[in-house]
Amino acid sequence: MRGFDPHHPDFYDLADLESEMDRIYDICHGCRLCFSLCPSFPALFDAIDESEEEAVSALTWEQKMRVVDLCYNCKLCFPKCPYTPPHEFELDFPALMLRAKAAKAKHQGIRLGDKFLGNPMLVGKIGGVAPTLVNALNAPGTLNRKVMEKTLGLEADRHLPPIASEPFERWWKRRGGSRPSGKKQGTVALFYTCSLNYNWPGAAKALVEVLEHNGFEVHCPEQRCCGMPALDGGDIEQAIEWAHQNLDGLHAAVRDGMPVIIPGPSCSLMIKHDYPTLTGEARAQEVARHTYDAAEFLLKMHKEGKLSTDFSWHPEVVAYHQPCHLKVQNFGLPARDLLRLTGAKVKLVDKCSGMDGTWGMKHEFFELSMKQAKKLAGGLERAKADLLVSDCPLASLQVEEVLERRPLHPVEVLHRAYGLSAAPKEAQP
Repeated sequence: MRGFDPHHPDFYDLADLESEMDRIYDICHGCRLCFSLCPSFPALFDAIDESEEEAVSALTWEQKMRVVDLCYNCKLCFPKCPYTPPHEFELDFPALMLRAKAAKAKHQGIRLGDKFLGNPMLVGKIGGVAPTLVNALNAPGTLNRKVMEKTLGLEADRHLPPIASEPFERWWKRRGGSRPSGKKQGTVALFYTCSLNYNWPGAAKALVEVLEHNGFEVHCPEQRCCGMPALDGGDIEQAIEWAHQNLDGLHAAVRDGMPVIIPGPSCSLMIKHDYPTLTGEARAQEVARHTYDAAEFLLKMHKEGKLSTDFSWHPEVVAYHQPCHLKVQNFGLPARDLLRLTGAKVKLVDKCSGMDGTWGMKHEFFELSMKQAKKLAGGLERAKADLLVSDCPLASLQVEEVLERRPLHPVEVLHRAYGLSAAPKEAQP
């Protein structure tokens, strides 16, 4: 079986999976264009080079699966690969990695740590009962964190996303819905993401007010986690269940003429790219066609003459990091271009953060994750910028862990530029 089809009868078959692994690994071995992208490729090439035959056929199952374990699903190898569909090789390395993780979970069971990390809604709701206490218990190096490392495999020294005192969804209900100003330009559906709901709601609030400032009414359909964290741990069935549930609200909004706006790179990639494959539904294709990253949508509005540029504050130098899950969507650098509209000089820092969702949270990958994070943080520091900016809250968490300075989301900069808040120095919860 080629590609990624969880409904195919051979999807979980280990013999079929290994055959496809051998085929793809052999093509990658002959090409090696992606040697510098992530730990998976050096592990694969080193294992082949160190074998007596110097061939994929000499690798053990454990060596092949080590390549899978080291993949953090950035997906950047896909746009770089010369053999992706419609090429006759039909090579899709990220799809193979996800399939292998799913097969491993199916045959060996989903690890407790993957179940925990794969359900950010549950973590957020439990933490929200007593956020101050939970944040204290979750501080790096505490006894609680050492227990979590032993039981869940969660690195004890990793800085965890803070639990906000008030999640976005509670703020939204308390606010009483949308309050567009000026001439109404339409209604948009906001998929506000787990990270911005439970951990950093300030960015979601800023996006709502930026959209309203530009005459858009904001609608928040019923929603759950996008499913990307579950997918990372191989829990395909959970990801599919949440995809179906999210499509109920999102498709209804799209049918009513609303574009779907998402301020989280992984969530927008999941809904645009993975929902059609996971669900096999026509409505997933329709939702994908009408889904936009937040900066992508705002820049589109600017190009159509629908975005206000009445900025009252102008940042000077901004260091901008574009996350991998935006880069792989191949739509340019909309956040950079938006920031330039404010008058800022924007310096692009093109490095992976090494967090990559749940992967960087785990003890076994923490050192590799931080090694990559330091490269990104070093680039941001050398930019000597007044503000650090990234669209990804977890990439920002990586930077904050190294530099003790948290990047803003692009919409938070726009929020201040419109005079809707005070001049930002760091992201606010």
